[in-house]
Amino acid sequence: MTSVQRWVLGVVGMWLMAWQTLAVAQLPDFTELVEEASPAVVNISTRQNVTRRASGPMMPDMEGMPPIFREFFERSFPEGSQSAPQRQAQSLGSGFIVSKDGYVLTNNHVVAEADEIFVRLSDRRELEAELVGADPRSDLALLKVEAGADLPVVRMGKSAELKTGEWVLAIGSPFGFEYSVTAGIVSAKGRSLPNESYVPFIQTDVAINPGNSGGPLFNLDGEVVGINSQIFTRSGGFMGLSFAIPVDVAMDVVEQLKSEGSVRRGWLGVVIQEVNKDLAESFGLERPAGALVAQVMPGGPGDEGGLQAGDVILRLNGNDIVMSSDLPHAVGRLRPGSKATMDIIRDRKRRKLELEIGALPEDGAQAASPGTPSPHAPTAADNRLGIAVVELTDEQKKNMDVPAGVVVREVSPGPGAMIGLRPGDVITNLNNRAIESAADFTKIAGSLPADRSISMRVIRQGRASYITFRLSE
Repeated sequence: MTSVQRWVLGVVGMWLMAWQTLAVAQLPDFTELVEEASPAVVNISTRQNVTRRASGPMMPDMEGMPPIFREFFERSFPEGSQSAPQRQAQSLGSGFIVSKDGYVLTNNHVVAEADEIFVRLSDRRELEAELVGADPRSDLALLKVEAGADLPVVRMGKSAELKTGEWVLAIGSPFGFEYSVTAGIVSAKGRSLPNESYVPFIQTDVAINPGNSGGPLFNLDGEVVGINSQIFTRSGGFMGLSFAIPVDVAMDVVEQLKSEGSVRRGWLGVVIQEVNKDLAESFGLERPAGALVAQVMPGGPGDEGGLQAGDVILRLNGNDIVMSSDLPHAVGRLRPGSKATMDIIRDRKRRKLELEIGALPEDGAQAASPGTPSPHAPTAADNRLGIAVVELTDEQKKNMDVPAGVVVREVSPGPGAMIGLRPGDVITNLNNRAIESAADFTKIAGSLPADRSISMRVIRQGRASYITFRLSE
């Protein structure tokens, strides 16, 4: 090896060492954060008394029974077969102390249906906890322990200030291993999950396993920014997606549970859908944005406030509604009875609307499904969509709470079949125009533009939605 080659190798080696040192220096050091925050993280266990079904015949209740019959049953049923033994079902999770007087926050599913709840502190004390209140919709539960002294508490951050790509850390009890620490980054914010549309979840790649539920998610400043709640995985372990409840949402729930024992959320009483590129074009929007109102519940807050099917909600109280999922998150955090201002698009024009927010029903009840359209003779299928329609009866209009519309009776090969229309579908709007009658439908269908996105409002099995299509010349 020549001196030049040795010099080159030496330079390359020093560069690699410097690069490795720089890379290590850029990685966060979690040691101080864990030392400071972990004392306020707790282990939660529960017990549930479950009556097990006996394998043999059960002895009848002998209280008040005449002695002669009681003696007969005592001889007939051997000792031990007359009652079903009880077993204790146990669950395990995590939580954290939010105040020095003993309030502890965890997931509702950790303590649901528990007969006894126990909180184990970092100093190894195990205390029985009282359930102050629970909110299944956000999967949060507030506990209270009597510790007799000041307790270590976490510091609260602001989940609204989190940024995608930011480092976060979880402390909890996966599989019963207390004070386990895992780290990762924020993958996304404002996620809506299929079982809950009122919580804008934080998605992370932090390793979360069974037992981590209810534990805190920290930022690099040692502040709680979320509560680890769910994992999406095929293996049952952490190899999947992790979701945390934003602390801003959680603390609002905590305050309501403390003061009222339950949680009330805002509600508009509308069914919404996403605005895609074609819908945006048909409603005169420059780009896809907002939440399209597909259906308005009769007598609900949106109905009384003047919202109409076909409105596109772009802003709520000055905040942009970028995705349709943003609207339930924003409305849910408003207090029932409060006033809200909306920017909407109606008939291709921007308008402002002020209405009063209602209270979300406890069971999340939606509008009742309308009755099945009654069979009437269809009108001529002489329209550009290739479908035969009949007018709604007065009873159907009342059941569906629509002023007018037509029912699809037959679908022939053509544009109607290609966009998925079925017999029984109810069409109330076509090309942003209300359908008053079957003749009106035929007239509007005959004047539909070519090579432009066209919207149609369809009610199927009680649920309204907008679909789009294009017609060729």
